Amino acid sequence: MRIDRYLLPSRIVDLRSRDFQSALLELLALCPGVDKGALTDRHLLEQLLQRERTIPTHLDNSVALPHVRVPIRQKYIFAVGRCPEGLSESPDSEDRRVRILFLVLASSREKSYHAVLTTLARALGEQSVVERLERAGSLREFRSEILSVFKGVASQTSSHATRFNRLMLRTAQGIAAGADCTSIFLFVDTFSSCVKIGRFPVAGINTVVVTQRGYEIPADAGDEPDTIVVRAFTGHRLSQLRSSLLVGLMRGLIKPAERVCCVGGRAGSDKLDTILVVDVANEFPSILSNHVSDLLPSGVNAEVLERALGIATELAVEGREGKPIGCILVIGDRRQINAHTKPLILNPFYGYNEEDRNILSPFMDETVKELSSIDGAFIINGDGVIESAGTMLTAHEQTPIRPLPGGLGTRHVAACAISVAADCIAIAVSSSTGQVTLFRKGEPIALLDRAVNRVL
Repeated sequence: MRIDRYLLPSRIVDLRSRDFQSALLELLALCPGVDKGALTDRHLLEQLLQRERTIPTHLDNSVALPHVRVPIRQKYIFAVGRCPEGLSESPDSEDRRVRILFLVLASSREKSYHAVLTTLARALGEQSVVERLERAGSLREFRSEILSVFKGVASQTSSHATRFNRLMLRTAQGIAAGADCTSIFLFVDTFSSCVKIGRFPVAGINTVVVTQRGYEIPADAGDEPDTIVVRAFTGHRLSQLRSSLLVGLMRGLIKPAERVCCVGGRAGSDKLDTILVVDVANEFPSILSNHVSDLLPSGVNAEVLERALGIATELAVEGREGKPIGCILVIGDRRQINAHTKPLILNPFYGYNEEDRNILSPFMDETVKELSSIDGAFIINGDGVIESAGTMLTAHEQTPIRPLPGGLGTRHVAACAISVAADCIAIAVSSSTGQVTLFRKGEPIALLDRAVNRVL
Protein backbone atom coordinates (compact mmCIF):
# COMPACT_ATOMS: atom_id res chain seq x y z
CA MET A 1 0.00 0.00 0.00
CA ARG A 2 1.22 3.51 -0.84
CA ILE A 3 1.18 5.28 2.53
CA ASP A 4 1.91 8.69 1.01
CA ARG A 5 -1.46 8.59 -0.78
CA TYR A 6 -3.19 9.01 2.57
CA LEU A 7 -0.90 11.79 3.83
CA LEU A 8 -2.47 15.20 3.15
CA PRO A 9 -0.43 18.36 3.87
CA SER A 10 -3.50 19.86 5.59
CA ARG A 11 -3.34 17.05 8.17
CA ILE A 12 0.34 17.66 9.00
CA VAL A 13 0.37 20.48 11.55
CA ASP A 14 2.20 22.19 14.37
CA LEU A 15 0.35 21.38 17.57
CA ARG A 16 -0.93 24.11 19.86
CA SER A 17 -1.55 21.59 22.65
CA ARG A 18 1.13 20.68 25.16
CA ASP A 19 -0.37 17.51 26.61
CA PHE A 20 -1.01 14.15 24.94
CA GLN A 21 -4.80 14.04 25.31
CA SER A 22 -5.39 17.55 23.98
CA ALA A 23 -3.03 16.88 21.08
CA LEU A 24 -5.06 13.79 20.12
CA LEU A 25 -8.26 15.85 20.12
CA GLU A 26 -6.54 18.46 17.97
CA LEU A 27 -5.56 15.80 15.41
CA LEU A 28 -9.01 14.18 15.50
CA ALA A 29 -10.51 17.55 14.56
CA LEU A 30 -8.49 17.38 11.33
CA CYS A 31 -10.04 14.02 10.35
CA PRO A 32 -13.43 14.42 8.67
CA GLY A 33 -15.11 11.48 6.98
CA VAL A 34 -15.61 9.36 10.10
CA ASP A 35 -19.04 7.74 10.08
CA LYS A 36 -19.45 8.61 13.72
CA GLY A 37 -23.02 7.64 14.49
CA ALA A 38 -22.94 7.66 18.28
CA LEU A 39 -19.18 8.24 18.25
CA THR A 40 -17.81 11.70 18.98
CA ASP A 41 -14.23 12.86 19.05
CA ARG A 42 -14.37 12.29 22.81
CA HIS A 43 -15.44 8.67 22.26
CA LEU A 44 -12.62 8.17 19.76
CA LEU A 45 -10.22 9.81 22.21
CA GLU A 46 -11.25 7.34 24.92
CA GLN A 47 -10.64 4.41 22.55
CA LEU A 48 -7.18 5.75 21.72
CA LEU A 49 -6.34 6.31 25.38
CA GLN A 50 -7.64 2.85 26.30
CA ARG A 51 -5.20 1.36 23.80
CA GLU A 52 -2.41 3.47 25.31
CA ARG A 53 -3.27 2.04 28.72
CA THR A 54 -3.28 -1.51 27.29
CA ILE A 55 -0.01 -1.14 25.38
CA PRO A 56 1.77 2.22 24.88
CA THR A 57 2.36 3.29 21.28
CA HIS A 58 5.51 5.27 21.99
CA LEU A 59 8.39 4.09 19.80
CA ASP A 60 11.93 4.01 21.17
CA ASN A 61 12.40 7.71 20.42
CA SER A 62 10.30 10.89 20.44
CA VAL A 63 7.53 9.49 18.21
CA ALA A 64 4.16 8.04 19.24
CA LEU A 65 1.86 6.11 16.90
CA PRO A 66 -1.68 6.12 18.38
CA HIS A 67 -4.07 4.03 16.30
CA VAL A 68 -7.61 2.69 16.31
CA ARG A 69 -10.10 1.01 13.97
CA VAL A 70 -13.25 3.03 13.26
CA PRO A 71 -16.14 2.88 10.74
CA ILE A 72 -14.75 5.19 8.05
CA ARG A 73 -15.33 5.19 4.31
CA GLN A 74 -11.63 5.49 3.47
CA LYS A 75 -9.15 2.73 4.19
CA TYR A 76 -7.06 5.07 6.34
CA ILE A 77 -6.94 8.60 7.67
CA PHE A 78 -3.56 9.85 8.88
CA ALA A 79 -2.85 13.04 10.85
CA VAL A 80 0.58 14.15 12.02
CA GLY A 81 1.43 16.78 14.59
CA ARG A 82 4.71 18.04 15.99
CA CYS A 83 5.52 19.80 19.23
CA PRO A 84 9.25 20.64 19.50
CA GLU A 85 8.87 21.23 23.24
CA GLY A 86 7.35 17.78 23.71
CA LEU A 87 3.98 16.53 24.94
CA SER A 88 3.17 15.59 28.52
CA GLU A 89 0.92 12.66 29.40
CA SER A 90 -1.59 15.05 30.99
CA PRO A 91 -1.83 18.80 31.71
CA ASP A 92 -0.27 18.19 35.14
CA SER A 93 2.54 15.91 33.94
CA GLU A 94 6.11 17.00 33.28
CA ASP A 95 7.03 14.12 30.93
CA ARG A 96 7.60 15.71 27.51
CA ARG A 97 9.29 12.90 25.61
CA VAL A 98 6.88 12.76 22.64
CA ARG A 99 7.59 15.43 20.03
CA ILE A 100 5.91 13.87 16.98
CA LEU A 101 2.43 12.34 17.07
CA PHE A 102 1.35 10.18 14.10
CA LEU A 103 -2.38 9.37 14.38
CA VAL A 104 -3.79 6.40 12.44
CA LEU A 105 -7.52 5.87 11.93
CA ALA A 106 -8.15 2.64 10.02
CA SER A 107 -11.31 1.23 8.54
CA SER A 108 -12.83 -1.57 10.59
CA ARG A 109 -12.77 -3.73 7.45
CA GLU A 110 -9.18 -3.05 6.35
CA LYS A 111 -7.07 -6.23 6.29
CA SER A 112 -3.69 -4.49 5.82
CA TYR A 113 -3.98 -2.76 9.21
CA HIS A 114 -1.12 -4.55 10.98
CA ALA A 115 1.13 -4.43 7.91
CA VAL A 116 0.67 -0.66 7.68
CA LEU A 117 1.40 -0.22 11.40
CA THR A 118 4.57 -2.26 10.97
CA THR A 119 5.70 -0.14 8.01
CA LEU A 120 5.05 3.07 9.95
CA ALA A 121 6.76 1.80 13.11
CA ARG A 122 9.86 0.65 11.21
CA ALA A 123 10.23 3.89 9.27
CA LEU A 124 9.54 6.21 12.24
CA GLY A 125 11.61 4.01 14.54
CA GLU A 126 14.81 4.76 12.64
CA GLN A 127 16.87 7.41 14.42
CA SER A 128 18.10 8.94 11.16
CA VAL A 129 14.50 9.51 10.02
CA VAL A 130 13.49 11.11 13.33
CA GLU A 131 16.55 13.37 13.26
CA ARG A 132 15.55 14.57 9.79
CA LEU A 133 12.04 15.34 11.00
CA GLU A 134 13.26 17.14 14.11
CA ARG A 135 15.75 19.23 12.09
CA ALA A 136 12.94 20.60 9.89
CA GLY A 137 12.48 24.29 10.62
CA SER A 138 9.26 25.62 9.14
CA LEU A 139 5.99 23.72 8.95
CA ARG A 140 6.44 23.56 5.17
CA GLU A 141 9.81 21.82 5.61
CA PHE A 142 8.31 19.42 8.15
CA ARG A 143 5.48 18.52 5.77
CA SER A 144 7.98 17.95 2.98
CA GLU A 145 10.09 15.65 5.18
CA ILE A 146 7.06 13.61 6.33
CA LEU A 147 5.89 13.14 2.75
CA SER A 148 9.38 12.25 1.53
CA VAL A 149 9.81 9.55 4.19
CA PHE A 150 6.89 7.60 2.76
CA LYS A 151 7.46 8.23 -0.93
CA GLY A 152 9.75 5.24 -1.19
CA VAL A 153 11.57 6.72 1.80
CA ALA A 154 12.58 9.52 -0.54
CA SER A 155 15.66 7.96 -2.10
CA GLN A 156 15.87 7.60 -5.83
CA THR A 157 17.46 4.68 -7.61
CA SER A 158 19.99 6.94 -9.27
CA SER A 159 21.64 7.72 -5.94
CA HIS A 160 22.72 4.07 -5.61
CA ALA A 161 22.53 2.69 -9.14
CA THR A 162 26.21 3.13 -9.94
CA ARG A 163 27.68 1.68 -13.07
CA PHE A 164 29.03 -1.27 -11.07
CA ASN A 165 25.62 -2.03 -9.52
CA ARG A 166 23.97 -1.89 -12.93
CA LEU A 167 26.65 -4.26 -14.25
CA MET A 168 25.98 -6.66 -11.34
CA LEU A 169 22.25 -6.63 -12.02
CA ARG A 170 22.70 -7.27 -15.74
CA THR A 171 25.16 -10.08 -14.97
CA ALA A 172 22.73 -11.61 -12.45
CA GLN A 173 19.95 -11.61 -15.03
CA GLY A 174 22.23 -13.40 -17.51
CA ILE A 175 23.33 -15.96 -14.92
CA ALA A 176 19.73 -16.56 -13.83
CA ALA A 177 18.64 -17.18 -17.41
CA GLY A 178 21.64 -19.42 -18.16
CA ALA A 179 21.24 -21.47 -14.97
CA ASP A 180 17.49 -21.96 -15.48
CA CYS A 181 16.64 -20.07 -12.30
CA THR A 182 12.97 -19.37 -11.66
CA SER A 183 13.51 -16.37 -9.37
CA ILE A 184 15.99 -13.62 -8.59
CA PHE A 185 16.19 -12.74 -4.87
CA LEU A 186 17.48 -9.18 -4.45
CA PHE A 187 18.72 -8.35 -0.93
CA VAL A 188 17.95 -4.62 -0.78
CA ASP A 189 19.32 -4.02 2.73
CA THR A 190 22.60 -3.73 0.82
CA PHE A 191 21.46 -0.14 0.26
CA SER A 192 21.41 2.34 3.13
CA SER A 193 17.90 3.53 2.21
CA CYS A 194 15.04 2.37 0.02
CA VAL A 195 15.53 2.13 -3.74
CA LYS A 196 13.15 1.76 -6.65
CA ILE A 197 12.97 -1.90 -7.55
CA GLY A 198 10.56 -3.18 -10.17
CA ARG A 199 10.38 -6.60 -11.72
CA PHE A 200 13.41 -7.64 -13.76
CA PRO A 201 12.46 -7.81 -17.46
CA VAL A 202 13.47 -11.46 -17.83
CA ALA A 203 10.83 -13.83 -19.20
CA GLY A 204 9.94 -16.66 -16.83
CA ILE A 205 11.98 -15.29 -13.90
CA ASN A 206 10.19 -13.81 -10.88
CA THR A 207 11.68 -10.93 -8.88
CA VAL A 208 11.63 -11.17 -5.07
CA VAL A 209 12.84 -8.37 -2.80
CA VAL A 210 14.30 -9.49 0.56
CA THR A 211 14.51 -6.88 3.31
CA GLN A 212 14.19 -6.43 7.04
CA ARG A 213 12.87 -2.88 6.71
CA GLY A 214 9.61 -3.49 4.89
CA TYR A 215 9.75 -0.11 3.13
CA GLU A 216 7.23 0.89 0.50
CA ILE A 217 8.06 0.35 -3.16
CA PRO A 218 7.34 3.58 -5.10
CA ALA A 219 4.55 3.32 -7.65
CA ASP A 220 6.76 4.65 -10.46
CA ALA A 221 9.39 1.95 -9.87
CA GLY A 222 7.66 -0.45 -12.29
CA ASP A 223 5.64 -3.58 -11.59
CA GLU A 224 5.84 -4.23 -7.85
CA PRO A 225 7.85 -7.37 -7.01
CA ASP A 226 7.05 -9.89 -4.30
CA THR A 227 8.57 -8.89 -0.96
CA ILE A 228 9.85 -11.08 1.88
CA VAL A 229 10.55 -9.37 5.21
CA VAL A 230 13.03 -11.32 7.35
CA ARG A 231 15.49 -10.25 10.02
CA ALA A 232 19.20 -9.97 9.18
CA PHE A 233 21.18 -11.38 12.10
CA THR A 234 24.63 -10.16 10.99
CA GLY A 235 26.07 -7.61 8.58
CA HIS A 236 27.43 -10.42 6.44
CA ARG A 237 26.37 -10.83 2.84
CA LEU A 238 23.06 -12.60 2.30
CA SER A 239 22.60 -13.32 6.03
CA GLN A 240 18.84 -13.59 5.42
CA LEU A 241 19.26 -16.28 2.75
CA ARG A 242 17.95 -19.43 4.49
CA SER A 243 15.04 -17.69 6.18
CA SER A 244 13.97 -15.98 2.96
CA LEU A 245 14.12 -19.24 1.02
CA LEU A 246 11.98 -20.96 3.65
CA VAL A 247 9.39 -18.18 3.61
CA GLY A 248 9.43 -18.27 -0.20
CA LEU A 249 8.73 -22.01 -0.10
CA MET A 250 5.89 -21.63 2.37
CA ARG A 251 4.31 -18.82 0.39
CA GLY A 252 4.58 -20.79 -2.83
CA LEU A 253 6.87 -18.23 -4.49
CA ILE A 254 9.42 -20.96 -5.19
CA LYS A 255 9.29 -24.77 -5.33
CA PRO A 256 11.73 -27.38 -3.99
CA ALA A 257 12.98 -28.46 -7.43
CA GLU A 258 13.82 -24.91 -8.53
CA ARG A 259 16.98 -22.80 -8.56
CA VAL A 260 17.20 -19.25 -7.24
CA CYS A 261 19.71 -16.54 -8.16
CA CYS A 262 20.54 -14.33 -5.15
CA VAL A 263 22.07 -10.86 -5.50
CA GLY A 264 23.30 -8.69 -2.63
CA GLY A 265 26.18 -7.18 -0.69
CA ARG A 266 27.18 -6.09 2.80
CA ALA A 267 24.31 -4.38 4.61
CA GLY A 268 24.39 -0.61 4.15
CA SER A 269 27.37 -0.69 1.77
CA ASP A 270 25.35 0.58 -1.24
CA LYS A 271 27.32 -1.87 -3.38
CA LEU A 272 26.18 -5.18 -4.85
CA ASP A 273 29.12 -7.58 -4.75
CA THR A 274 27.71 -11.13 -4.52
CA ILE A 275 25.81 -13.36 -6.94
CA LEU A 276 24.88 -16.84 -5.71
CA VAL A 277 22.84 -19.60 -7.37
CA VAL A 278 21.05 -21.87 -4.88
CA ASP A 279 19.40 -25.25 -5.47
CA VAL A 280 16.45 -24.98 -3.07
CA ALA A 281 16.19 -28.72 -2.36
CA ASN A 282 19.86 -28.86 -1.32
CA GLU A 283 19.32 -26.07 1.21
CA PHE A 284 16.69 -28.03 3.18
CA PRO A 285 17.45 -31.69 2.45
CA SER A 286 15.94 -33.15 5.65
CA ILE A 287 12.46 -31.78 5.17
CA LEU A 288 12.22 -31.71 1.36
CA SER A 289 13.60 -35.24 0.93
CA ASN A 290 10.63 -36.51 2.95
CA HIS A 291 8.22 -34.93 0.47
CA VAL A 292 6.59 -32.58 2.96
CA SER A 293 4.43 -30.74 0.43
CA ASP A 294 2.29 -28.75 2.85
CA LEU A 295 5.09 -26.74 4.40
CA LEU A 296 2.73 -24.07 5.70
CA PRO A 297 0.03 -25.48 8.01
CA SER A 298 -3.59 -24.98 7.04
CA GLY A 299 -4.89 -21.57 8.10
CA VAL A 300 -1.47 -20.10 8.94
CA ASN A 301 -0.73 -16.70 7.43
CA ALA A 302 2.78 -16.49 5.93
CA GLU A 303 3.19 -13.02 7.47
CA VAL A 304 2.66 -14.54 10.92
CA LEU A 305 5.50 -16.97 10.31
CA GLU A 306 7.74 -14.14 9.10
CA ARG A 307 7.08 -12.08 12.23
CA ALA A 308 7.63 -15.10 14.51
CA LEU A 309 10.94 -15.85 12.78
CA GLY A 310 11.99 -12.23 13.22
CA ILE A 311 11.26 -12.26 16.95
CA ALA A 312 12.98 -15.64 17.39
CA THR A 313 16.09 -14.38 15.61
CA GLU A 314 16.20 -11.25 17.74
CA LEU A 315 15.89 -13.34 20.91
CA ALA A 316 18.77 -15.52 19.70
CA VAL A 317 21.08 -12.69 18.65
CA GLU A 318 20.20 -9.82 20.98
CA GLY A 319 18.34 -11.60 23.77
CA ARG A 320 18.56 -9.73 27.03
CA GLU A 321 21.83 -8.13 28.19
CA GLY A 322 23.57 -9.71 25.20
CA LYS A 323 22.64 -13.29 26.11
CA PRO A 324 20.24 -15.41 24.02
CA ILE A 325 16.82 -16.13 25.52
CA GLY A 326 15.41 -19.62 24.99
CA CYS A 327 11.77 -20.02 24.01
CA ILE A 328 9.29 -21.96 21.87
CA LEU A 329 6.80 -20.36 19.48
CA VAL A 330 4.06 -22.73 18.27
CA ILE A 331 1.99 -21.53 15.29
CA GLY A 332 -1.14 -23.26 14.01
CA ASP A 333 -4.78 -24.05 14.75
CA ARG A 334 -5.22 -23.36 18.46
CA ARG A 335 -7.89 -26.06 18.81
CA GLN A 336 -5.50 -28.77 17.65
CA ILE A 337 -2.58 -27.41 19.66
CA ASN A 338 -4.54 -26.94 22.89
CA ALA A 339 -5.30 -30.67 22.97
CA HIS A 340 -1.60 -31.20 23.71
CA THR A 341 -0.96 -28.39 26.21
CA LYS A 342 -1.67 -27.31 29.76
CA PRO A 343 -0.90 -24.01 31.54
CA LEU A 344 2.09 -23.58 33.80
CA ILE A 345 1.01 -20.11 34.98
CA LEU A 346 -1.99 -17.81 34.68
CA ASN A 347 -2.22 -16.83 31.01
CA PRO A 348 -0.83 -13.26 30.67
CA PHE A 349 -2.76 -12.75 27.40
CA TYR A 350 -6.15 -13.78 28.77
CA GLY A 351 -8.92 -11.17 28.48
CA TYR A 352 -7.24 -8.85 25.99
CA ASN A 353 -8.81 -8.02 22.63
CA GLU A 354 -7.52 -10.25 19.83
CA GLU A 355 -6.33 -7.20 17.92
CA ASP A 356 -4.22 -6.06 20.88
CA ARG A 357 -2.49 -9.44 21.23
CA ASN A 358 -1.77 -10.11 17.55
CA ILE A 359 1.88 -10.86 16.84
CA LEU A 360 1.60 -8.84 13.61
CA SER A 361 1.25 -5.65 15.66
CA PRO A 362 4.67 -3.97 15.92
CA PHE A 363 3.89 -3.11 19.55
CA MET A 364 3.76 -6.78 20.55
CA ASP A 365 7.45 -7.47 19.91
CA GLU A 366 8.70 -6.24 23.29
CA THR A 367 5.85 -7.97 25.13
CA VAL A 368 6.76 -11.33 23.59
CA LYS A 369 10.46 -10.77 24.28
CA GLU A 370 9.85 -9.94 27.94
CA LEU A 371 7.51 -12.91 28.47
CA SER A 372 9.94 -15.28 26.74
CA SER A 373 11.90 -15.55 29.99
CA ILE A 374 8.95 -17.48 31.47
CA ASP A 375 9.14 -21.27 31.22
CA GLY A 376 6.80 -22.73 28.62
CA ALA A 377 5.74 -22.00 25.05
CA PHE A 378 3.83 -19.27 23.23
CA ILE A 379 0.75 -20.61 21.43
CA ILE A 380 -0.06 -18.49 18.36
CA ASN A 381 -3.11 -18.99 16.17
CA GLY A 382 -2.68 -19.02 12.41
CA ASP A 383 -3.99 -15.46 12.08
CA GLY A 384 -1.35 -14.17 14.51
CA VAL A 385 -3.43 -13.93 17.70
CA ILE A 386 -1.32 -15.00 20.69
CA GLU A 387 -3.44 -17.41 22.71
CA SER A 388 -1.16 -18.02 25.68
CA ALA A 389 2.34 -17.90 27.13
CA GLY A 390 3.96 -20.04 29.80
CA THR A 391 2.27 -23.10 28.30
CA MET A 392 3.51 -26.64 28.85
CA LEU A 393 3.63 -28.87 25.76
CA THR A 394 2.55 -32.41 26.61
CA ALA A 395 2.68 -33.98 23.13
CA HIS A 396 5.99 -35.73 23.85
CA GLU A 397 4.23 -37.97 26.38
CA GLN A 398 2.37 -39.87 23.67
CA THR A 399 4.05 -38.91 20.38
CA PRO A 400 6.92 -40.98 18.96
CA ILE A 401 9.56 -38.77 17.37
CA ARG A 402 12.79 -39.46 15.55
CA PRO A 403 16.13 -38.91 17.35
CA LEU A 404 17.31 -35.30 17.11
CA PRO A 405 20.85 -34.13 16.31
CA GLY A 406 23.24 -34.03 19.24
CA GLY A 407 23.16 -30.98 21.47
CA LEU A 408 19.41 -30.34 21.21
CA GLY A 409 17.68 -30.61 24.59
CA THR A 410 14.19 -30.93 26.03
CA ARG A 411 12.98 -27.64 24.55
CA HIS A 412 13.68 -28.96 21.06
CA VAL A 413 12.17 -32.36 21.87
CA ALA A 414 8.94 -30.65 22.95
CA ALA A 415 8.92 -28.44 19.82
CA CYS A 416 9.54 -31.46 17.60
CA ALA A 417 6.75 -33.48 19.27
CA ILE A 418 4.09 -30.78 19.00
CA SER A 419 4.89 -30.35 15.30
CA VAL A 420 4.08 -34.06 14.85
CA ALA A 421 1.02 -34.22 17.10
CA ALA A 422 -0.70 -31.13 15.63
CA ASP A 423 -0.77 -29.45 12.22
CA CYS A 424 1.57 -26.66 13.26
CA ILE A 425 5.04 -25.16 13.09
CA ALA A 426 7.24 -24.89 16.18
CA ILE A 427 10.23 -22.56 16.43
CA ALA A 428 12.74 -23.29 19.19
CA VAL A 429 15.46 -20.89 20.36
CA SER A 430 18.32 -22.35 22.37
CA SER A 431 19.22 -20.38 25.50
CA SER A 432 22.76 -21.74 25.56
CA THR A 433 23.85 -21.35 21.94
CA GLY A 434 21.28 -19.06 20.33
CA GLN A 435 20.51 -21.66 17.69
CA VAL A 436 17.11 -21.17 16.01
CA THR A 437 15.43 -24.35 14.76
CA LEU A 438 12.09 -24.65 12.98
CA PHE A 439 10.18 -27.94 13.24
CA ARG A 440 7.57 -29.09 10.74
CA LYS A 441 6.10 -32.60 11.09
CA GLY A 442 9.06 -33.60 13.22
CA GLU A 443 11.69 -32.46 10.72
CA PRO A 444 14.19 -29.87 12.01
CA ILE A 445 15.41 -26.91 9.92
CA ALA A 446 18.29 -24.91 11.39
CA LEU A 447 17.73 -21.26 10.42
CA LEU A 448 20.32 -19.65 12.65
CA ASP A 449 23.16 -21.86 13.78
CA ARG A 450 25.21 -21.57 16.90
CA ALA A 451 28.21 -20.16 15.01
CA VAL A 452 26.49 -16.81 14.51
CA ASN A 453 27.24 -15.71 18.06
CA ARG A 454 30.94 -16.06 17.35
CA VAL A 455 30.89 -13.84 14.28
CA LEU A 456 28.98 -10.94 15.77
